Amino acid sequence: MLPRIVVHNAVSVDGRIDWFTPDVGQFYGLAARWKEDATLAGSDTIYNAEESAAEEEDDIPEPPVVEADDARPLLVVPDSRGGVHNWRQLRESGYWRDMVALCAKKTPQTYRDYLDARYIHCIIAGEERVDLREALEELHARVGVELVRVDSGGTLNGVLFRAGLVDEVSLLIHPSLVGGTSSRSMYRAPDLTTDEGVIDLKLIHCEQLENGVVWVRYEVIKEA
Repeated sequence: MLPRIVVHNAVSVDGRIDWFTPDVGQFYGLAARWKEDATLAGSDTIYNAEESAAEEEDDIPEPPVVEADDARPLLVVPDSRGGVHNWRQLRESGYWRDMVALCAKKTPQTYRDYLDARYIHCIIAGEERVDLREALEELHARVGVELVRVDSGGTLNGVLFRAGLVDEVSLLIHPSLVGGTSSRSMYRAPDLTTDEGVIDLKLIHCEQLENGVVWVRYEVIKEA
């Protein structure tokens, strides 16, 4: 079984995710309503500067203590390239109760050893790249994850949408127009060649918030 997947993004009226300044408190205040079991973040979103990665290279912490009643979500990061090296920093931020890296079979063994030495759980799914469907099924089966909120840019969103894994789309639409020809939108994926890939949505919530922001939520209509 798959957990329920919610994509939550702040966007401009034209769907961009750059150049305007969202209200972070407003964004995460609404995100907290889902009480997700896991936060799925793209590796590009949390890659840190090289000096931060170097700082952790020889830093092997003590095993973390996770209380049984800890209600914070897991942080889950797909990282087939093995590029995230700031796990200690992420753990110490206090937002998540524990960390899970999603890797592929071709992820370097040296990186998988690095994760193991730092007590980062690792799920192997897929050959060259992470198979998100398989990984999410494993999260549900192994850890009991029922709801995942995606906190990411357009690339990971695009993979999830095209794989048919998203159940709900939540957008904070800001009163801004950005424009441009680059693909800095909340849904980045190759152009369709037919209309078969269009995803139909059902509006389930619409609310005007402070500063002209409109919060809309849509259920993804899936074929039976």
